[in-house]
Amino acid sequence: MILESVFDLPTGVALLGLDLGEKTIGVAVGDPGGQIASPLETVKRAKFTKDAERLEALIAERRIGGIVLGLPVNMDGSEGPRCQSTRQFARNLISLRNWTLPIAFWDERLSTTAVERVLIDQADMTRARRGDVVDKMAAAFILQGAMDARRLRPTPA
Repeated sequence: MILESVFDLPTGVALLGLDLGEKTIGVAVGDPGGQIASPLETVKRAKFTKDAERLEALIAERRIGGIVLGLPVNMDGSEGPRCQSTRQFARNLISLRNWTLPIAFWDERLSTTAVERVLIDQADMTRARRGDVVDKMAAAFILQGAMDARRLRPTPA
């Protein structure tokens, strides 16, 4: 099922964060306590069924309870073709025969830019090395933002 908000994802379970690109999918995993997102891997995109098989394997290995999918919203807050493609990817996952995990979207504006800036300024990485890690780091950035929002959300009185 596709959820309205990351706040609707189950608590106490590991979450998978995805940064969906045209050529790759950055993958990150969050701990069940919702504290720390860690980059996991970058999946080279192929046909949807191959991509889904790899994601399903990671979900089983890591006992994932929900997915946070980065939504590439335009800077003005509007949704363009990349958002439509991301939403279609989520619908395709949901349509899989054995799919049971909830999926929520998280605004990923500037996530890749922020990660590249850190890798350049703080890690002093070369362009080639950044290319190897930026997608999974962006997925971790997206997932961390969603987990922080969930953890820091004020509870109603």
